[in-house]
Amino acid sequence: MNRYEPNFIGGREAKLRYLSGDYQVVTPGDFVRCAVTGEPIPLDQLRYWDPDLQEAYSSPEVSFKRYLEVHGRG
Repeated sequence: MNRYEPNFIGGREAKLRYLSGDYQVVTPGDFVRCAVTGEPIPLDQLRYWDPDLQEAYSSPEVSFKRYLEVHGRG
């Protein structure tokens, strides 16, 4: 595999500052880790994060699970 193949996870872990609807690269890299699962997320596939918690998530389901953990179920 090389970095131009889909789903390639290699290189360095990036550090990001998550904003509402965008993010800023603090330390350049190729991926970030999901705050819940620890799964690497390539930056070009990063879609879900929480700017208040400064966390990235691998899927909408994982994001919602974390939301419930933080904010309670009702």
